[in-house]
Amino acid sequence: MEVYKEPLYYEIAFSFIDVKKQIDLFERFIDKYSKIKVKRFLDIGCGPSLQLREIAKRGYRVTGLDSSSQMLKYLENRAKEEEIRIETIKGDMTNFKLEKKADFAFIMMGTINLIESNKKFLLHLDSLANSLKKGGLYLIENIRLDWTSKDLLGAQSWTMERNGIEVKTTYEITLKDTLDQILTDRIRLDVNDHGSKLVFEKSQDVKMIFPQEFLSLIELNKKFDFIGWFQRDRMRKLKKASMDNITILRRK
Repeated sequence: MEVYKEPLYYEIAFSFIDVKKQIDLFERFIDKYSKIKVKRFLDIGCGPSLQLREIAKRGYRVTGLDSSSQMLKYLENRAKEEEIRIETIKGDMTNFKLEKKADFAFIMMGTINLIESNKKFLLHLDSLANSLKKGGLYLIENIRLDWTSKDLLGAQSWTMERNGIEVKTTYEITLKDTLDQILTDRIRLDVNDHGSKLVFEKSQDVKMIFPQEFLSLIELNKKFDFIGWFQRDRMRKLKKASMDNITILRRK
């Protein structure tokens, strides 16, 4: 059974995130680098989006984009339960357009790496440019930049629990093709749902993108300014790219 078709278990698996701290950081980036007032946020590859739910609670307008109907339905249901308003759009992150442009866009948890070619990455930037107001920021969390990093390859596991549901997550990255810069992600959820034991797995190939390659693609696209690499979870600007990164672009 596939991990991404189980939104509740997926959310529990990654519920260690300090979402309030994340959105505080978003607002600090906005204060420092945005050229426009921010009223509307866009989450690309949103999943259950704890982030959008926190942003909506702060009074902003929010939109979640995802290719999974299950994730979007779950997000809509959670929004109703939490008495907040979230617009959802089913679509591909390399080919989308919003009716109302966002003022700030973000993509979390290395989801950007699912774009499997430079050509599609440029299409992603084009779609984003058409959906983001000039002067608005695009925040990218955790671009994989260095496959020699000790923190990249190998397996890790953790266990989270909520309301009697225990989820053990095992996450592994292996190097598949050095010439095409392809890694393989494998994720497994071992779930104990009030005594009912279930297993969900997913394996997918993702593309590594190197720092100079990334910067060249931004320059080729011509629609964004590169603001900088930043240490993830902090506002500290880095002099050079790091595996522990947040990347900030601004729409020209």
